[in-house]
Amino acid sequence: MKPLLEARNLTTMLRSRQAAGRGGAGVVTAVDNVSLKVGAGRALAIVGESGSGKSITCLSMLGLLPSNGRLVEGEVLFKGRDLARMSQDELQKVRGREIGMILQDAMTSLNPLFTIGDQVAEVFRYHQNITDRATLKRKCIEVLEKVKIPAAEERLNSYPFQFSGGMRQRVSIAINIALSPDLLICDEPTTALDVTVQLQILNLLRDLQREQNMAIVFVTHDLHLAAQFCDDVAIMYGGRIVESGPIGDVFERPVHPYTVGLLQAVPALAAYDRRLAAIPGQQPTLANLPQGCRFQPRCKFAVAQCSTQYPDWFEWNEGERRVACWLTEQRLGAYDTRVPAGPRRSAEALQEVSR
Repeated sequence: MKPLLEARNLTTMLRSRQAAGRGGAGVVTAVDNVSLKVGAGRALAIVGESGSGKSITCLSMLGLLPSNGRLVEGEVLFKGRDLARMSQDELQKVRGREIGMILQDAMTSLNPLFTIGDQVAEVFRYHQNITDRATLKRKCIEVLEKVKIPAAEERLNSYPFQFSGGMRQRVSIAINIALSPDLLICDEPTTALDVTVQLQILNLLRDLQREQNMAIVFVTHDLHLAAQFCDDVAIMYGGRIVESGPIGDVFERPVHPYTVGLLQAVPALAAYDRRLAAIPGQQPTLANLPQGCRFQPRCKFAVAQCSTQYPDWFEWNEGERRVACWLTEQRLGAYDTRVPAGPRRSAEALQEVSR
């Protein structure tokens, strides 16, 4: 089946004072040859440590890069159209109508000077050219009720500061799903919320996804949430995707050492007496990326080739599983007998949470 969204070989450069200060050209590669896809009605998780390139990948796809950023290579095919070749005027007609994006903190997307009603109504004014006040009010109430804002009509004249964090995030969701988009990009939408509100927001997104058959790209640090919510996963490190595939398969049978390390670091209820594992070292800065595989300075399995050449993709299951590691074949061959116990316990715990 043809994917709804497919990014091919995305490469994004950022101007950097840090790189210039170290004698470099003042430009760093924030997203390096990234390819991913998501089908209609499916949810893709993009997972990795802070600074791995998750958010900048999403911004690159939507043409929302900061002023110091530029997409220098790649295609972003959405329903057969290349977003990377569109003008900003053309992209503005797609964003909001066909693609929505929910940010981590709703206060960064809501204007504190305008009422909730005005901000929700703007979507209908801009994309549907609706100006009748009664019609706008009715549509605003309908979409706020859809995201379960209590007393929606009374809340139209409220300001963002009068809402709790969870309520503001619901308003942000309402704005982005108002026109039933085909794709919703969620950039860590629950990070600033407590656990109970996180679950409410996730359940809301899942219900809306089913009702509207939306595709979702879900950026997160939380592997529990990814396992609970998503169908597929892409693991990012140092601006590249290192492993991808169906999330149950990847979490149950991780192959790349970085994926294994992330899963070992997940607290497992079944192994409460085990010391939590940690990946040694830190992720490299974009201004000081190592040669070869970017994970090799932290990888206990690294061989000489890892420090000289970035690994080719290894694919199996008709391309559903992809791993960028020189030791993929050896690790797959030894998996059943020598895989560390941590990832399996972690995968079982993640599956238990998702039930």
